[in-house]
Amino acid sequence: MRHSGQASQRLTKRALVTVSHAIERAALATAEDGPLVVLALFQRMPYFARERALYERISRRAAVTVVGVVGQSFGESPVGAYPVDLAETEDLAREWTVVALTPRFGAALVAYDRAEVAPDATTLEAGRLFDGDWSFRRDDALHEVVRLRDQLADRLPPAARTAIDHTLDRVRDVPPAPGETRAQAAIQLLADRVERARRVAPPADETGPLLDVPGLRRWTGVDGVTASGTLPVALVAVRVQEPAGAPARLGRRGVARETQAVIAALTGALRPVDRAVRLAPHDYLLVLPALDETGALAVASEVRARVEALARSYPFVTFAVHAAVGVSDRRPLPVGEVRRALDWAVRERVPVATVSPQVATAVG
Repeated sequence: MRHSGQASQRLTKRALVTVSHAIERAALATAEDGPLVVLALFQRMPYFARERALYERISRRAAVTVVGVVGQSFGESPVGAYPVDLAETEDLAREWTVVALTPRFGAALVAYDRAEVAPDATTLEAGRLFDGDWSFRRDDALHEVVRLRDQLADRLPPAARTAIDHTLDRVRDVPPAPGETRAQAAIQLLADRVERARRVAPPADETGPLLDVPGLRRWTGVDGVTASGTLPVALVAVRVQEPAGAPARLGRRGVARETQAVIAALTGALRPVDRAVRLAPHDYLLVLPALDETGALAVASEVRARVEALARSYPFVTFAVHAAVGVSDRRPLPVGEVRRALDWAVRERVPVATVSPQVATAVG
């Protein structure tokens, strides 16, 4: 917590989900400990939509439940909760926060999106990185409720502010439970062991740099819960054209060796967090999380140089390499647009084409 003076932790989304669920279950537990306040910031609507029913249950137990989401109106408000629309540009837009507070209990998770992905992530979503901290100490939760009440200010209706202030008054009249530090230590141990188990678990085969198309869908979260606007991803489509007659000259084994050399050249330009997929016999897609257009163009240039350098190993073969680059924070990723840009680059004999931001950010 910022006010505690402790250094923040580097947390993955998977860890945040675990702690968030623990706080939410605590909020649902039956206890005679006074009025309950719950505040949660979900970043984007798809993340809240998954938990809407849970927060409607929480709101039936709480004196006040406040839910904040970035970038769009709630439409149909969650029953019993106070919805707050967050602006894309405000600091709260980066927060993943869950706070529960009563006069005798408190728990808080506050994390700030780094717009990065852990190198060992099994999916883009699960590996998203945050800086933050969590606590099951009441006074830490008290500070976070006060902070959020002040930051949300007049976006909270009077009834919500009154209920929050009433709970805060009750909290200040009651000392925290003396055993909080013991509970915090026990929970910290369990959380550390869960994270350690994740790190030492053997990676699945599909977490290597080269995926097949179904593996790419799983890794990018196409079939799961994901949201636009949180993580920029650069896409580099590459076409490596073999000269006419190469199979006849090199033979099938030679072509297979040549293909493996091309794949090695492509994946050799990747960071541990990046992935590649072979879309067609001569077409590849590089997926580069948290990389801007300048960085993606540098990767495209390196890939072209690496593939063209293969001519030293295959002196009778000259590779023609074209690429198209686009950067987007939208989901699904605009793979189709980048592939069409690659077709244009090949047709017009342009070494590297870029997809305009207007196209790259279009959902498709």
